[in-house]
Amino acid sequence: MTVSSLEDVLRKSGNTVDHLRNSKIGMYVYPVVAPEFSNWRDEQRAWRDTAVLFDQTHHMDELIVEGPDAAAFLEHVGINSFANFDLNRAKHFVPVTPAGHVIGDMIIFREREDKFVLVGRAPTANWVKFQAAIGKWKVRLIHDPRSDSRPDGKAIYRTHYRFQIQGPDANKIFDKINGGAIPDVKFFHVDWINIGSKRVQALRHGMAGAPGLEVWGPYADKHYIQSTILEAARDVGVDLRQVGSRAYSTNTLESGWIPSPLPGIYTGDGMMKEYREWLGADSYEAAGSIGGSYVSDNIEDYYVNPFELGYGFYIGWKTDFIGKDALTKMKEGKNRKKVTFEWNRDDVLKVIASGFEGGTPYKWIDFPQPNYASTSADMIMNGDRMVGMSMFNGYSFNERCVLSLGVVDDAVQEGDVLTLVWGEPEETQKTSTEKHKQTEIRVRVSPTPYASEARENYAESWRTKKSA
Repeated sequence: MTVSSLEDVLRKSGNTVDHLRNSKIGMYVYPVVAPEFSNWRDEQRAWRDTAVLFDQTHHMDELIVEGPDAAAFLEHVGINSFANFDLNRAKHFVPVTPAGHVIGDMIIFREREDKFVLVGRAPTANWVKFQAAIGKWKVRLIHDPRSDSRPDGKAIYRTHYRFQIQGPDANKIFDKINGGAIPDVKFFHVDWINIGSKRVQALRHGMAGAPGLEVWGPYADKHYIQSTILEAARDVGVDLRQVGSRAYSTNTLESGWIPSPLPGIYTGDGMMKEYREWLGADSYEAAGSIGGSYVSDNIEDYYVNPFELGYGFYIGWKTDFIGKDALTKMKEGKNRKKVTFEWNRDDVLKVIASGFEGGTPYKWIDFPQPNYASTSADMIMNGDRMVGMSMFNGYSFNERCVLSLGVVDDAVQEGDVLTLVWGEPEETQKTSTEKHKQTEIRVRVSPTPYASEARENYAESWRTKKSA
């Protein structure tokens, strides 16, 4: 049997859940950027206490969409309304399937009336490309995939560099590199600033729950921009920490964004089957993995919808978009809600201690990031009843605890103590999973975002609004 598409892969495997749980893709890698520049503890601490420099150049896809129909096309593909989407603005772009399942998300920038730039993970970029391929929209797409996870010494080139400078001392650096006070950029608005001799675009953003800007420009300028920022920090006496790939992925635990929900594309006929036949057998969706204690025969049990992730208020109900009918019905139903789980200290230490004892240990909790698959799905139990799913885990040196993000039944309340089942119930073929046994970890249901800075000082966004 010739296997050339995702649909071929799934047909050959016979069971989608088994295929993804036994993927041999290995650990999810944040490519190119060094694991640590100092140490991951001080790098985490710096976004709370001083300032950090995130190098976001390599781990995200970039997709340019331009043409006379670009705005109408993207408004049809995503759930967002573009009614107030002016130039030099950004949005959190979220597409869903016709059944209302989240495919992924990207940050979308409007650079011209007819030009948009989307930045984020592959599933959303792939879906947008497919919709352009099957439609009759007057659009042109340019796709710059993320850098190779393991380049093995090969030269890496991107269209743009992308950096974020964040933290309480970030403005001192901005004023220095700009040659004076920077403009007062509103949240998720874009303006222009100077970095030395270069004029660059800057987005007001705050991934780690701290104030800051994201800047980007031609990849050829990357070294100049980076060195100018570092020199400016030294000149103004700011302890700016470059953040390595180990700490980078943990910043979302404090700010509350779930970065890697399983794309809800593995089921459905019509457009969805056509999409799976369009996706390659080597695509992210075909090679990705599911890890964790939750094992279901139905792949749809791993899907999420926008209401569960806190994106309900994005929905442009006055526009016609893919999945609108399904979301209209979901809105009236009982949806789970996003929360942070605070892991019990003693239970975490019990898991770690098992690695120093004889016999089969519990699943190792790697620090600072114990996610060992593309998508995590650990059971959250209330007694013998499953009431939720933990989807992204990590340790926060700032909070001195292990946290995870996930969804729970609406009846679960903040402060409830539940049980997370840690470890897989059987051995899989994942290369990232050692032989281990399962255990239980108590978790306290906590606010999202967990960090008070993110909860209290973000402008209105999915972090501060409740879904409709």
